[in-house]
Amino acid sequence: MLNALVLFLAAALMEITGCFALWAVLRQSASPLWLLPGAAALIAFAWLLTLAPAAFAGRAYAAYGGVYILSALLWGWMVEGQRPDRFDLIGGALAVMAAGIILFGPRDA
Repeated sequence: MLNALVLFLAAALMEITGCFALWAVLRQSASPLWLLPGAAALIAFAWLLTLAPAAFAGRAYAAYGGVYILSALLWGWMVEGQRPDRFDLIGGALAVMAAGIILFGPRDA
């Protein structure tokens, strides 16, 4: 379970980094050269999701979504200085719990 969380957190960091690179270019007038590491980060994100401990891609993506939500809130706080409020924290916690249910819930054979 811990390995899956670490994997999803790494994937989230790569996805947010890649998307933020485009945000920085289009919204903050950053150099277009930011797009090169951004593209590499998005490729790494996609590769990391293939390592997820799920039998099906859709299930892996759904479980990852919950971790992504919490990671995006942390990014906003640590990188952009936007501290999450209580509703952000409650929503993030619910999303991570839902991700755990999707990934680790008992399945019929």
